[in-house]
Amino acid sequence: MTAERLRESTPMTPPAPSKEIPVYSRFLNVGGIRTHYLDSGDGPTVILLHSGEFGGSAELCWEYNIAPLAAAGHRVIAPDWLGFGRTDKLRDFVSGSDRMVRHMAAFLETMAIEEADFVGTSMGATTLLRESSSARCRFPIRRLVLASGGGFVPDNPERRKILDYDGTPEAMEAILRANFTDPAWYSDREYIERRVAASVEPGAWEAVAAARFKSPATPPRTQFGQPDTIAYESIPFPTLAVAGGADQLREPGYHSALERIPDSKVVVLDGAGHLFNIERADEFNALTIDFLG
Repeated sequence: MTAERLRESTPMTPPAPSKEIPVYSRFLNVGGIRTHYLDSGDGPTVILLHSGEFGGSAELCWEYNIAPLAAAGHRVIAPDWLGFGRTDKLRDFVSGSDRMVRHMAAFLETMAIEEADFVGTSMGATTLLRESSSARCRFPIRRLVLASGGGFVPDNPERRKILDYDGTPEAMEAILRANFTDPAWYSDREYIERRVAASVEPGAWEAVAAARFKSPATPPRTQFGQPDTIAYESIPFPTLAVAGGADQLREPGYHSALERIPDSKVVVLDGAGHLFNIERADEFNALTIDFLG
């Protein structure tokens, strides 16, 4: 199959999130871990899994998506990953990201969620791909919506910018430049400061930076620039995969790997960057709502 392409939209200034549908901030004890999540709407459950940049959280990632999805007749739950947002700042130095997945699975079980549609972006999307292609998938998936996930992830100069973060507004601007193509998002000083504030909450910088720590006894190796080993052909769930046509953190055509998912639709947003669920929220919401019915 070939990817459907949607043309570039007109640049916009960062809008205010919709307040027509209430979004509730809640906490849950998951095996002794204080876990934060956002909750809105009523209907079939949709789980939103956020990206993993410094300062990343459910609120900053999904603030332009939660209310529209809830208004379309869904119960929307957006948890903060272990170590992110307002969830406890913990890092497992043995199992690493697998501990994050186990914690998320335990959160869903504690919430008594037996089946849901899952929407993930960047780290959240790639984690969903790895889980859904595994015979021991730990998430109760019904359908998948993936934004900027999967494919080969290069260790390129833009990736270096989002890894080398020192907590300053200048460094955060560089992160936003790597993730967005619309200048409105990386030239808005208020938005930059908001992102910086989230990134330097107690434990926030440390939890994200800890993922890069290596023991002197461990051979040097970056998690990026490695071969893509996801078994796309093994994913049994109906899937909508959306890619940004101007994603600086991926190589052109990376989305072709997602076309190997048996029951999939791939859409490319021309001119969109990595976090297009934010900068092209209206288009992404429309695609997601149409796919989820």
